[in-house]
Amino acid sequence: MFLTISTTGTPERPATDLGFLLHKHPGRAQAFSTSHGTAHILYPEASAERCTAALLLEVDPVALVRRGRGRGSGGAPDSALAQYVNDRPYAASSLVSVAMSTVFKSALRGVCAAMPERAASPLPLRIEVPALPARGGPDLVRRLFGPLGWDSVEAEPIRLDERFPEWGDSRYVRLALQGELRLADALRQLYVLLPVLDDAKHYWVAPDEVDKLLRAGEGWLADHPEQQLITSRYLSHRRGLTRQAAERLELARLAESDDLEAEALDNAVDETKDTDERPVPLAVQRRAAILDALRTAGAARVLDLGCGQGRLVQELLQDIRFTDIVGVDVSVRALAVAARRLRLERLGERQSGRVTLLQGSLTYTDKRLAGYDAAVLSEVVEHLDLPRLPALEYAVFGAARPRTVIVTTPNVEYNVRWETLPAGHARHSDHRFEWNREEFRGWASRTAERHGYDVAYVPVGDDDPEVGPPTQMAVFTLASADPAAGGAAAPSRTGRAGNTGNTGNTGHAGHAETHRAQGSRTHPTHSTHATHTAPATDATPTTQSTNTTNSMNTTKEGAV
Repeated sequence: MFLTISTTGTPERPATDLGFLLHKHPGRAQAFSTSHGTAHILYPEASAERCTAALLLEVDPVALVRRGRGRGSGGAPDSALAQYVNDRPYAASSLVSVAMSTVFKSALRGVCAAMPERAASPLPLRIEVPALPARGGPDLVRRLFGPLGWDSVEAEPIRLDERFPEWGDSRYVRLALQGELRLADALRQLYVLLPVLDDAKHYWVAPDEVDKLLRAGEGWLADHPEQQLITSRYLSHRRGLTRQAAERLELARLAESDDLEAEALDNAVDETKDTDERPVPLAVQRRAAILDALRTAGAARVLDLGCGQGRLVQELLQDIRFTDIVGVDVSVRALAVAARRLRLERLGERQSGRVTLLQGSLTYTDKRLAGYDAAVLSEVVEHLDLPRLPALEYAVFGAARPRTVIVTTPNVEYNVRWETLPAGHARHSDHRFEWNREEFRGWASRTAERHGYDVAYVPVGDDDPEVGPPTQMAVFTLASADPAAGGAAAPSRTGRAGNTGNTGNTGHAGHAETHRAQGSRTHPTHSTHATHTAPATDATPTTQSTNTTNSMNTTKEGAV
């Protein structure tokens, strides 16, 4: 990647003052390490009449792949081989912005102790970028840079191949900006607009990116006609961050028009008191409702069926009344993520002895799951095709048969309250169905009747008088008169360390207890085989097979 910054001067005000403003001496080449390679600063020309500083970013493709995270990592997000074959070493992007913030840190802030008046004054500047990705073409380049005080904005499309003009233009342009601006202003514009034009950042966009955007956009972003596009792209289209940036920019604009500080306008809340009532995420409310139901039921040994990335298991582990916690999921990858979240390798012996992660399909009976006090199916059933639901019912209510079963699922009637959810769409792309309240209660009552359970219903979230709560929860309790209840009694926990001869561990529950003692725990340090499960003979059919299929989406906790 390559860009140049040029200026002209006179004998009284030589162009080589650019070296002072950039804090880089024109007489020598310098190199700086960045997280993805090496940034070189050199001066192709340096005289009193004309001075050019060049930033050459030499990208390390291996470091780019190793450190890349999220959208845009390693290259263009629309390429399946982006992490191996991409334009990142050659085209200006967020990598250049990060390099600029590293090597031109003082210049970006407009700080120059040697020449403060020169740093505060406009300079005749010409900035050139030979290859700039522009999603939106030359027209967008001119719309972004045109209102910022440049006399000339040249955006020349680059042909895909000069030998084949019929192929047309690529998405890259040669950019040349010319005009009189403060050097700090020009650098800050580039810092923001290069990744905006590329529309793909090479790193994860965290909330502190809002502060970076507002600092770099001070003085020009608030009144820019493309402000919404700039903030959305710079913040990787994260709606919450984009909204926060827009609100702060509007506050700054109002404060400037009234000749006040922004803090003077934004004083409606006494910050010495905690009066900010933030909405509690639905996922948090759901886990709290599940924990309350488990405590009310007096459960100590709990199954989280379809545990995904282990958020509920993590909260169960924080309460000492839950002495035996088992997370089950069909996805080895999800279990490995759960193991990292729980930090199993760092837990003490007593804590790690309370939690087990097992791979298994919930549509097959599994003897390892018998004998527990409670089982949780949180946002699981809607990920199954309806014809497979009876298999799950039998595996949980008929075979595993815990004393308490808790099921949560979305209430489709509430979907009209989600402003961002198009009509007729499910809350998650993998949902095979979503029940209304009548349908859910009908299924729950039939399941309870078939398997000898009583059932109660609990709303989770705002219980809207018209459409009900966003999440509906059913708590199944094994009827005391049920003749099968005796087989579901929890076995004694003595002999957990592998004492298979203990008469307290009999039948299926004791068999599962023995296998957990023999090392069915998941350890994230095993990168090839993320989970160690009990022998396949404990399940019917095997839950160990790599060919086991299940339509359950194990990343359900990220859904609404």
